Amino acid sequence: MRSDTLRVLLWRRALDPHLGRWSLPGGRLRPDEDVEASIRRQLAEKVDVRQLKHVEQLAVFSAPDRVPGPRVVATAFLGLVPSDVDPEIPEDTEWHDVSELPRTAFDHESIVLRARDRLRSKLCYTNLGFALAPEEFTVSALRRLYSAALGYRVSATNLQRVLSRRGLLLPTGHTAPPGRSGGRPAALFSFAGKGMQITDPFAVFRPPTGK
Repeated sequence: MRSDTLRVLLWRRALDPHLGRWSLPGGRLRPDEDVEASIRRQLAEKVDVRQLKHVEQLAVFSAPDRVPGPRVVATAFLGLVPSDVDPEIPEDTEWHDVSELPRTAFDHESIVLRARDRLRSKLCYTNLGFALAPEEFTVSALRRLYSAALGYRVSATNLQRVLSRRGLLLPTGHTAPPGRSGGRPAALFSFAGKGMQITDPFAVFRPPTGK
């Protein structure tokens, strides 16, 4: 993702059915690998994405008519790439804003939206922000990441308070370069943990009324 939008990586299908439509990278499971190893391999081979900070199984999609022809059952995964990573991708592959998806193959739009909802949920009660953020960041930059992922503006003050209370933010002792307007340099932080943990029994970030 970029700091202002949540994006998903899609590539154009080169074969029927749904020739030319945008689809999620995927493929068949080899006899000698588990599902997570398979998805990491296929992302690396097909779209040259290797810098995944977090991977988790999302859901199994098994509707009988989800793919024309012989029945295909898909196991979908949520994989997160930090906002400061910009991997080289093939010409037939593009990052798309989740809020403005193109026409997709099969049920891939539903899969993307399920992944978006899972991410939003996990950000509210876990430390999963570590998988979106660069190694060092300002609170303001982190607020933009959370706002983009959650779909509404998050208060920087509240975000810092919540994450500090959880013990997730570590001051690095560094500061960001001053902006054009000058002023005091902003402090840089890092996440305390690099593996997902449940940090609150209940969701702590909720959209404003009407969202």
